[in-house]
Amino acid sequence: MKLHFKYDINHACKVIVQESLNKLGVPHQVTGLGEISVTGTLSPEIHNELKLSIRKYGIEFIDDPKKVIAQQIKDLICNMVFKDDELPDLKISAYLSDKLNLNYGYLSKLFSEVTYSTIENFIILQRIERAKQLIIDENLTLNEVAWKLNYSSSAHLSNQFKRTTGLTPTQFQRIIHKRKSIVNTLNNI
Repeated sequence: MKLHFKYDINHACKVIVQESLNKLGVPHQVTGLGEISVTGTLSPEIHNELKLSIRKYGIEFIDDPKKVIAQQIKDLICNMVFKDDELPDLKISAYLSDKLNLNYGYLSKLFSEVTYSTIENFIILQRIERAKQLIIDENLTLNEVAWKLNYSSSAHLSNQFKRTTGLTPTQFQRIIHKRKSIVNTLNNI
C-alpha cells in the first residue's frame, strides 16, 4: 500500500524548529518565514544542541546577514508562487521591496551575489515548478495554468516551460499520463 502526502515545507520546518526549542526549554516566538525570536541569549551548549537537533532534518542556521536576506527573498517568492491561489498582479520588485523594506536594486544585487543567479531566474524556476504541479495534481489546461500563474499568454508559459525543462507542456502532460497509466496497470495486476 502506498501513502501519498502533500506537505508545506515552510510549515514543517517551523514545527521542527519549534519542537526542538520546546525540548530544550527555550522560550521563543515565530516572527516570520524562517525566523524565530528567542528570549534572551542561547548558551553555546544550547545553541550547539539546537543546531545538531535540526540539522538531521536538513535545516541549518543562517549566520551571514546577506544570506538571511537572500533566503527571505526565496521564501517570499515561494510563498507567493505556491501558496496563493493566483499570483498577485503586481510587480515583483515592488512586492519584495515592500515586504523586506529594502530597495529592489539592493535586493537584486545581493541575491545575485549570494546565489549566483538572478531573482528573475528564481521566479521563473518556481513558476515552472508550480506549473508542473498544477498540470499533475489539478489536471488543468495550459490556458488555466497560464492564467493562474499570471502569464500574459499560454504561448509565453509554453516557451518558458520548454526553455526551463526541455519539454513542452504537452510533452510533459503526455509523460505524466503515460506514467499514471503504467502505475495503474501495475497496481491492478
